[in-house]
Amino acid sequence: MMFNLQMSSTNMKLLPLACLCLLTRSGTTLADEQSPVIIEVKEDSDVILPCFLSTKENIEYKLFDWKKDGQKEVFLYEAGTHYNNGRPGQDEQFKGRVSHFPDELKYGNASIIIRNTKVTDSGNYTCDFPLLQPRQIFNIQLVVGASPEPSVKILYQTKDWVLLQCEVLGASSKPTVEWQDSAGNKLPAEEPQVSERGGSFYIILQTTVMKTDRYCCVATQEEIRHQIYTEIYVKVNEPPQL
Repeated sequence: MMFNLQMSSTNMKLLPLACLCLLTRSGTTLADEQSPVIIEVKEDSDVILPCFLSTKENIEYKLFDWKKDGQKEVFLYEAGTHYNNGRPGQDEQFKGRVSHFPDELKYGNASIIIRNTKVTDSGNYTCDFPLLQPRQIFNIQLVVGASPEPSVKILYQTKDWVLLQCEVLGASSKPTVEWQDSAGNKLPAEEPQVSERGGSFYIILQTTVMKTDRYCCVATQEEIRHQIYTEIYVKVNEPPQL
């Protein structure tokens, strides 16, 4: 029996057609007239939280205040003073990670950017103009999810079949894990082993393959619209080429 093993991984944007399960996106803003803005990103990425006055009036000399969960001070701006130029009061969680867009203030843009997001940044954010008449408050729901890369390995092999195992360890948003062949077909697999510790999910999925092919273990996190995979190339009982 001849056996070769090769692994590679990438994110959803680079998935070949053969391994494409679901069309997903990261960092997408969802909103309509009846619901708050929902922004979903993967951990360690930067995210913009939008806040625009419909009047597009100049807010360079106005006051706006960003808070998380109604308590934590994220970013306070008042007529040119803010947390990045000496103003005290910002919550430690956000120090050095939040900035605004000074050139956009004249157009009523009070949006901010949070860099290097963490799962703990998930929550409800408000952009408040307390001195405007009428007062205006914008609501943002931010969901940040850890997206660990699947790990694959050979558990057992014979001349006729190979037992593969995929592990996804420490996902903050519970993923759906499945094995696929090179044509993108979902493979039969054993019941996944799922455990949860400290709000993170740990999943192990095994499958048995009986032919030479390139196999993908694909983890899809619907909540944060993210997908990632790892490949393994297996040769099973192939006669040598003459």
